[in-house]
Amino acid sequence: MSGDTDDRQFQRLLSFIGSEMDFESSFYNDAYLDRRITARMRRTDTDGYGAYKRILERDDGEREKLLDSLSINVTGFFRNPDAWEQLRSVLRELTAENDRVRLWSAPSADGREPYSAAMLALDDPQIDAGRVEIIGTDINADILREARRATYQTSQTTDIADELAPLSDYTEYVEEDGNTFEVRDAVTEMVTFQQHDLIRGDPKRDFDLVFCRNLLIYIDAEYKVPIFETIRGSLREGGYLMIGMTETLPTACRDSFEPVDKQHRIYRRV
Repeated sequence: MSGDTDDRQFQRLLSFIGSEMDFESSFYNDAYLDRRITARMRRTDTDGYGAYKRILERDDGEREKLLDSLSINVTGFFRNPDAWEQLRSVLRELTAENDRVRLWSAPSADGREPYSAAMLALDDPQIDAGRVEIIGTDINADILREARRATYQTSQTTDIADELAPLSDYTEYVEEDGNTFEVRDAVTEMVTFQQHDLIRGDPKRDFDLVFCRNLLIYIDAEYKVPIFETIRGSLREGGYLMIGMTETLPTACRDSFEPVDKQHRIYRRV
């Protein structure tokens, strides 16, 4: 953004998105919003925030495309594989000590994170996958429908064999058909999906492990503490939290979590 006029037009555009499209832009930092909006402006060959606002006023299809772009849905199977490798010992411990182990992926985007957790549990002989229940939540109902379909295109990802390299034989968990691959039933049956607003929604209850990865880098600072308060309230005492590799706990929340593996951003509720 450059200049007072651009800034005013940008704020008017955000006000329109909030009031007419029911998207809480105030939760996100302006740099993130600007990147996503200007990407859509380039796609629509639009010069200026005001002109793009006029497109949104008349084009429902572009509204849907913008909302999809603003929703944080960048994901992949076993994103940051070194961190997943460290989770093996956590899941082994949890399934050895508990009859039921509950995992929450928030936000789950298109499902690849919770499915990764299910695959890891099924693939590791020292993890009792029969004790594992996984819930994936996201604020975006459309992307939850994608997650439930559990069918992906190779164009959406890097090499599928490379992404699933942490597994001994990924073909046990994914069926390939040309450029399409589908997660097998043994994996999908371990995961359920629900719509949930992590910022304004109520805490869940009695989770043993919560994934909240690669969301906080987009969220405005004042909303990070409420997110961690929700997570803390959702974890049982001694439960684990995993955040993104480039993220840090807010200072106000650090007394609530002790590092288990700080390098890979794994913490335990105290």
